[in-house]
Amino acid sequence: MPEDKVTKNGVHIDVTPAHRSQEDEVDRLVNLGACRVDIGQGTTPWVVMAGPEGNEFCVMPAIGPGDQVEPV
Repeated sequence: MPEDKVTKNGVHIDVTPAHRSQEDEVDRLVNLGACRVDIGQGTTPWVVMAGPEGNEFCVMPAIGPGDQVEPV
């Protein structure tokens, strides 16, 4: 588990899988060293994660060919 965060991330990345499900992408990222993070997001359609160095990012729901991604 990453250490407690002392400052905000300079850049926040959102990953949107196009060729696998959201859960498959989360599993793939966990196998690469990332972990799920609970920042009090409650019930959201995205999964908050942190890389091995503690930088947070989100895995959005998967999209398929022709799907439109709406800005948040």
